[in-house]
This record gives sequence, structure tokens and C-alpha cells, in this order.
Amino acid sequence: MNTTPLPSWPADELEALSPPALASAARERVAEALARCREVYPTLPTPGVWFDLKGAGAGQVHWGRQGLRFNPVLMAANRMAFFDEVIPHEMAHWLVFHLANGTRLKPHGREWQTVMRDLFGLEPRVTHRFDIGQAQSRPYRYQCACQTHAFTARRHALVVKGQRYRCRHCHQTLVYST
Repeated sequence: MNTTPLPSWPADELEALSPPALASAARERVAEALARCREVYPTLPTPGVWFDLKGAGAGQVHWGRQGLRFNPVLMAANRMAFFDEVIPHEMAHWLVFHLANGTRLKPHGREWQTVMRDLFGLEPRVTHRFDIGQAQSRPYRYQCACQTHAFTARRHALVVKGQRYRCRHCHQTLVYST
């Protein structure tokens, strides 16, 4: 089994890519990772690849759609890390799921960690360290006595349904400000 990381893409080449070309290159990178996974599981199905993930997540395996979803905003801002870490991370999930015959194991459990180390030659990191400011829209403003809080649409919807939030500093209930 190959325990070296996938060869790095030339950084200057990645930086020069337009968004459509970057998506195409990411699909090529998924194909490279798939080829590595097929060293272990030759009949591993080819995942679909979409660039429609929003928010703070960099990547995700979507079992219902039978493929991988990536965050295009975070990919554009973190090209090298995406190609060297995020794509192999998601492909490791894809492989482990199929090796386990569809049985859902702990997402970042021993099996996934083994694939990350032994197949991709990478440290099994669970989360990324990307700046998510541009990727995460927080258009809903809430106020307390000491500051303004920005909420996502999902968190705002929970408030509309009755969920209440308090400020961690002044402990006042947050109030929506129009």
C-alpha cells in the first residue's frame, strides 16, 4: 500500500486557475485520490463531485447523492490545503464507508485514521483551520447589552421557532434587531 501523500500540484499553477478551471482540477484530484483508493478496493465506485457546500464546512461526503460536496469559497481561498488535505480527507471517508459495506462507522474513527495515515500518508486531522469569514453568511443581527451578534439563517430560523440564546458575556437574552 502506498503511504506517501499524493504529489502536490504546483502552487503557482493552482493560484492562476479561474473558478471553472479550479473545479476541473479538483475533479482531477478526486480521480487521483480514487486511483489511490482503488489500490485497496479495486471496485470502489466513482463518487459524483459538486461544489455547492456552504458555510464553515470544507468538504462532505453526501451518501444520498453518492458523492462529494466541496465548498467553492473555501477552496478558492485555500487551494493548496484543499488539494493536499481536504480532498484526500473526503476520499478516505468514501473508501471507509464502502470497505465497511455501507455500515456507518465513527466518522473519524480508527478505520478513517488508518486510511489517512497508511494510504494517503497524511496526519488524520478532523477539522480545517481556514478563515471562514467569507464562506459563512451571517446576515441576521441580534443585540444584547454589550455587543451585536451575527446569526446564520439556520440559527435565526431556530429563534423564530422559539429557541432563545444568551450572550456569553453579559448573559442577556439576544434580541433580533431589524
